[in-house]
Amino acid sequence: MKILTIPLKQSLNFILLSIFTVSISPAIANSDKQAMEAVQKARQMTRQDDHSAHLTPVDESQKFRGVYYGYLPCKDCAGTKMTLSLKNKNNYLLVTQYAKASSREYYDKGKYTWDDKTRTVTLVSRKNSSISKYSIIDEGTLVPFTVDGTPRVVDQDEYALRRSDTVESREVHIH
Repeated sequence: MKILTIPLKQSLNFILLSIFTVSISPAIANSDKQAMEAVQKARQMTRQDDHSAHLTPVDESQKFRGVYYGYLPCKDCAGTKMTLSLKNKNNYLLVTQYAKASSREYYDKGKYTWDDKTRTVTLVSRKNSSISKYSIIDEGTLVPFTVDGTPRVVDQDEYALRRSDTVESREVHIH
């Protein structure tokens, strides 16, 4: 009988200690509301700090990166579908497809520069170093210069290339 009482006493002590611990823990623990208030206070404290010291400077030419789409009229053909992709490190890819003549696409790669002062984007082809320019209408619209290299002032809407995130659909209808 003495052998049975020792394990029973140990079990009873363990049960009493567990009950005591459980009954005290709600008094010690924070409520969810108090915990959320502490998190909100911590967020407000971090927002008050000045983080400008460790911000990286933004390259202005990179803020206009993106893919520009458009269907441009053409004197000698039914029209031209153009896709201009301004990529990282001032690289570009220009894809041109003439309507109805063939479904062949023409590719041109090279470097671009973006000039906010003159409101132009200049493309320099890797193939033959040819230069083509586009007028900046706004952050989401480019209009190609005329053949003689002057900015286009009439029918800008007809000649516009629009950035993909500024238009609802990128579908281009070729007639």
